[in-house]
Amino acid sequence: MPRPPRADEAAGLYHALNRGNGRQEIFHKSEDFAAFERVLAEGLASYDVTLFCFQLMPNHWHLVLRPNADGELSRFMRWITATHTMRYRAHYRTSGQGHVYQGRFKSFPIQDDAHFLTVCR
Repeated sequence: MPRPPRADEAAGLYHALNRGNGRQEIFHKSEDFAAFERVLAEGLASYDVTLFCFQLMPNHWHLVLRPNADGELSRFMRWITATHTMRYRAHYRTSGQGHVYQGRFKSFPIQDDAHFLTVCR
């Protein structure tokens, strides 16, 4: 059975997140955080998405963003997680050792200004 469609409308604000498989760390050292930030920058240069803020923690991350075209959130997030996974596996020489991420990213529409400020804080 196919997954239900995800909210992904142009000009909507979304809180997107993903975590390491089994809540394992995906950022082990400061260079891992910097590498993910480079992946984000590359993705933002390639996809029509505006990033308002982000938070990286050792085992997960949060993004607050706005797709500027319908469906662009999913395309951007697919690229971010796939690219980060490939580079992570290459760097740590762990290809074929299971999933890096727990699953597909999660995203939640931001409802109003107060919600936006809470998520960004």
